[in-house]
Amino acid sequence: MKKILVSNDDGYLATGINVLIDALETVADVVVVAPDRNRSAASSSLTVHSPLRVAKVGENRYSVDGTPSDCVHLALTGFLDYEPDLVVSGINHGANLGDDVIYSGTVAAALEGRFLGLPTIAVSLAGERLTHFDTAGRVVVDMLGKLEEALLSPDVILNVNVPDLPYDELGGIEAARLGFRHKSESVVKEKDPHGRTIYWVGPAGRQADAGPGTDFYAVENGKVAVTPLKVDLTRHDALPQLSEWLDQ
Repeated sequence: MKKILVSNDDGYLATGINVLIDALETVADVVVVAPDRNRSAASSSLTVHSPLRVAKVGENRYSVDGTPSDCVHLALTGFLDYEPDLVVSGINHGANLGDDVIYSGTVAAALEGRFLGLPTIAVSLAGERLTHFDTAGRVVVDMLGKLEEALLSPDVILNVNVPDLPYDELGGIEAARLGFRHKSESVVKEKDPHGRTIYWVGPAGRQADAGPGTDFYAVENGKVAVTPLKVDLTRHDALPQLSEWLDQ
């Protein structure tokens, strides 16, 4: 991979993206188009009712006042005067396991790259203290070596979750499916300084389907979880039953 587009959802100043940039620059030319501030949980939203503004913040470094999907879409549909070979989104500050991928801006940036025809990787550091971003950077570089040897199917997005461990303490790397969480916790109800009721979205639900073979299980056991995602959300096995129901 000679030219790599890097984005994220934590903003261009975040530790994760800057560690990722340093790691990738050892093996490729890197251009960064990332949000100007934290846009976590933006999912795949695009800004369509107002213009996007871009600021150059360094050599081949650009910040955008938009979502992660905005950043990748902008970069690949006219802002850059060339097409990168790969899109890498991250390193996210926190895991994107199981149901998290539906809301994740990190994964959304990778999805947008896939929509626009490029191979993509979303990478997240899974843990609480989040100190070993360099481990996640090395894992991505390792994966680039594999991609150089053999490309995956063009419709696959790789969602990579790296345990927050020193690189030498990782238990390996494992292909894993998405697990599932329990229902989210209730919203948190408070009062603002003016006495008006406000609500905070509650914490994500606890792990439900998190056994062997899932991304949750791999990370809990010190392994890098790599999950292949696809864009097609159709539940194909339900189509015959749906057809029968509609014909009744």
